[in-house]
This record gives sequence, structure tokens and C-alpha cells, in this order.
Amino acid sequence: MKIYTRTGDNGTTSLSDGSRISKCDNLLHAYGTIDELNSFIGVVISQISEDFLTKVQNELFVVGGMLATPVGDWEKYWKAEQLSAFTAEIEREIDRISAELEPMRGFILPQGSRTIADIHVCRTVCRRAERYVVALLQENEAYLNVQVLLNRLSDYFFILARFFHKKEKISETLYQSTK
Repeated sequence: MKIYTRTGDNGTTSLSDGSRISKCDNLLHAYGTIDELNSFIGVVISQISEDFLTKVQNELFVVGGMLATPVGDWEKYWKAEQLSAFTAEIEREIDRISAELEPMRGFILPQGSRTIADIHVCRTVCRRAERYVVALLQENEAYLNVQVLLNRLSDYFFILARFFHKKEKISETLYQSTK
């Protein structure tokens, strides 16, 4: 099988049902950004051993697949409960990690080590994906569970970055107002 098809040379791509959309459509921005996030998670995994991140990658493939499928066909392949269940799992992971951390003392700058910085890149790319999904949500409320999952996932990356400050014994650098 050839990797190139030339079908996207006109600036469109196909959804799972064969319909075509512009490569600058918000839907493509959303699932393309989720793909980007998944790649950045791979960068983090190359630096640390964190099994939950591989689970996140697998679930992001589900989310990307959902977004590449017309909403009316979702129930053929996925259940809304699947996203809700994974969101709850993320919350449990946040709670587990948070229990090991000191309370926050202010806004934390995204720095410290390569791993910490890469986790913050995951957080910000996740937030961008969420913004694209919010745009989709304005057109169809079916995207709500995707938006909630991405919102929680970005919280997870923030807490994970804080955890690695502790694990690597690197002090968090707090934002200092210039006023």
C-alpha cells in the first residue's frame, strides 16, 4: 500500500464516511491538534516511564477517531460513556498525584527541566485542542464530552509537571509581577 494517495492535493481530506472537508476546517484543526498532542506525549514518554501516558495516547486515538467521524455515526463505534469513564480516570490520577504535592503558592512558570517543559507543552497543546473543540461545540453539543475530557487532561498535565518538579527535586519558579 502506498502512503500517498494524492486525494488531499486539492486542500481537502476525507472523514471516516468518505465525505471530504477542507484541511482548514475547525474539525480538522481539532483532531489534528489532538494528533500533535499525542506526538508530544510520545516525546515525554521517551524521557520518563509513566504508564498512564500510554493509556492517554490510546484514548486520544479514540477521540481523534470520533472527531473524524460524523457525529451521527458515533454510536456505531463509540459510546458517550467511554469518554466520561476516561475523564473520571483522569480525575482519579490527578487526585492521586495531587495528594503527594504541596499546595500551590502562586502561578508557576513552565520551566525546570526538559521533561517538565515538555509536559507543559503537552498541557498547552491540549488547551489548543480544547479551544478548537469549543468552536465545534458551538455547532453541536455532542462535542461536550470531548471538551470536558480535554479540559481535565490539561489539568492532568499541569499536575504531572508539578509532580516532576518534586521528583526531580527542582524548585517551582513562581511568576513575579513587575508592578
